[in-house]
Amino acid sequence: MRGAHARRRAVLAAVVVALGAAGFSWLRDSSLVAVEHVTVTGVHGRTASAIRAALRGAALDMTTLHVRTDDLRAAVEAYPVVKDLRVRRHLLHGLGIEVVEYHPVAAVSLGGRRVAVAADGTLLRDQPIAADLPDAPAGRRPAANHLTDPGALGTVALLARAPAALRPMVTAVRRDGGGVHAFLRSGPRLDFGSARRVSTKWEAAARVLADPRAAGAAYLDVRVPSRPVAGPFTDGAAPADPAAPADPAAPANPATPGSSGTVTPST
Repeated sequence: MRGAHARRRAVLAAVVVALGAAGFSWLRDSSLVAVEHVTVTGVHGRTASAIRAALRGAALDMTTLHVRTDDLRAAVEAYPVVKDLRVRRHLLHGLGIEVVEYHPVAAVSLGGRRVAVAADGTLLRDQPIAADLPDAPAGRRPAANHLTDPGALGTVALLARAPAALRPMVTAVRRDGGGVHAFLRSGPRLDFGSARRVSTKWEAAARVLADPRAAGAAYLDVRVPSRPVAGPFTDGAAPADPAAPADPAAPANPATPGSSGTVTPST
């Protein structure tokens, strides 16, 4: 008898759970919680209106208990500037969508026009380009919305890690047989060598640039960041023109670390 009561209780509990699940399933897609008000924030630029419209159109087909974030992302897939979406539900009928945008760190030349590029190599084709955005090589032909050349990706990542105070000073980055070189507005050429340990190399560059003894240098070699070397102008020579093609036969620096005519600022 006791076993029969236990079985009946178990069956009753299962029925209650099933009814509860069915009820919630009905409620989450019902008009009682339909999305009616959509707020989109965080989006800027020429495509902002189109992105807002795409997100609102997709969201109005949802409920606040059943937000399909994959559908929201698919709605703005055509806009590379959208990095991520953050969604907030406002019961019963409101939905807030924050657009997290990519930010340009460089510009590459594609098809005769400058195109902004984000730190991870995403091409921001519809984004306006600031006049002081540094130029970087695009390398081999990129994919529709992303750089694919490893060297180009490394160069863009290098720019992304530049200290905030130095990044506006960079006019261009070039790569040749001597490695990666950054050219500063009214400043020396920065010789990084490889694209490894770039954060440490940028820190070394900032330290040297702040040292009065490095004033007037034509180049700053931070290939070994613990021993940065600044080379002064020689016979009135100016830093290399970043627009000029690199000469693979030329040395990466006008002088070698520790040689006559160089200055090694204290660290």
